[in-house]
Amino acid sequence: MLALRLTRGARPAVQLRRLLVAVASAGTGFLFLCTLGHAMSHPESTTAALLRLAWCLTPLAATVYFAVAVARTDPATRPRPGLSAIGLGPARLMAVSATTTALSCTLGSMLALLLFLHLRGDLTGMPFDGAAAGFLAADVPLPLPAALTLLALVPAIASVAVATALRPREPRPTGAREENARGAGAWVPARGYGRFGAYGQSGARETFGAYGRFGARLRARPGPAAVGAAAVARGDVTSTTAVTATDQPVESAVPAGTGTAGPASDGPPAPREAPAGLPWGIAVLAAGLAVESYAGRSPGGSGLRMPGGLSTGPAGVLVGWILATLGLALAGPGLTHLCGSLLQAVRPGPLRLLAGRVLMAEAGRIGRPLGVVCAVASAAYAATALAEGPSFGPLSTLGALLVSGCTVATLLTAAVEAKHARADTTAALLRLGAPATMLRSAAALRAGALLALFVPLTLVVAELAALPLAR
Repeated sequence: MLALRLTRGARPAVQLRRLLVAVASAGTGFLFLCTLGHAMSHPESTTAALLRLAWCLTPLAATVYFAVAVARTDPATRPRPGLSAIGLGPARLMAVSATTTALSCTLGSMLALLLFLHLRGDLTGMPFDGAAAGFLAADVPLPLPAALTLLALVPAIASVAVATALRPREPRPTGAREENARGAGAWVPARGYGRFGAYGQSGARETFGAYGRFGARLRARPGPAAVGAAAVARGDVTSTTAVTATDQPVESAVPAGTGTAGPASDGPPAPREAPAGLPWGIAVLAAGLAVESYAGRSPGGSGLRMPGGLSTGPAGVLVGWILATLGLALAGPGLTHLCGSLLQAVRPGPLRLLAGRVLMAEAGRIGRPLGVVCAVASAAYAATALAEGPSFGPLSTLGALLVSGCTVATLLTAAVEAKHARADTTAALLRLGAPATMLRSAAALRAGALLALFVPLTLVVAELAALPLAR
């Protein structure tokens, strides 16, 4: 009931994103049902039916990926102060978000079932009733358990993926801050359990029976100076308590989240580290291209029928494509961070410095969707170059539209999330007198830098991926 109320009270932009998730789920469910109909009309070709079912896994993965991105940007299920007191802690909000995703995907699956029944001719009242009766085996009774099982795949997998991605995590201090605090002689408290559903640390943990142990209450507790230094090292307080030579506490205001406070601070916080997935992504991408090349040169091997009129090739080529896609997804954040570093290289001005710093800060948020879009674009380019027939079939076109649409929508959703995340910074720049034209120019510069890096990379990967099948 709470998920339904949050769904009804959401803003139009949030409702549009949920509607797009339902449309993607409907398309994927319709592909699964068409695969079932083809298997019923051709019971003798079991291998072809299994191959068609395997090709449906790509739209399924794209739909789940988009559903997770939409759930991350949902403001209704974001933890807020005070919600834990009424039983809406992080775990409950995670369950609400997973339920909302399941509802959207279930709506799409029901729409796919209605369309499938109309095309078979089982339902009447639409102009296209029975338009695909021969292909969907209208003369064979529809196995309802099999159809419902296929339709339940998208809601079940999407809700589990959302619950896994949004599971509550205890915020722990970074290694650099903890080492600085311990080096300054500060007392770093142990991990606290806190109240149910609450973030943060509520005190030092005590083992079983520690309260009644002899002398446990007489041990010296850390003083206010050590506690204040540890709080400054964590950088999660709004005011710190410093102790003077006369042991009188002195309050010094600290902005929340900055981790700096007058004499108690060692300096500005350490800069954000670069994403660590760039070497792994390049290695996986090179391994995928090598597997494709080796599979294309080997004379023997099982042939694999590609969808959409593509040339038949060995199964190792498909494995190479999957590895190349995974490599681009892993290397995306690192490449975005590198692009931001290059923007502010060689005596940057305010415009290049702002654009580069924003790209470096948002590399982890938009880098991976950008890498996935690059992989999908390279696969689409290679598929267009290798197409044997004049055009793709209707189901192949639907699958390609689903995959490309979900990946592009995921990238746009991540960009909107990044814009909302830096709204305070943008407002601060405007208050300081920065012109709005400079902010728009910085956004255009970021987009141009990303296009200048990823478009040639996409073309190179597409050409190398198409070589094994072009022979």
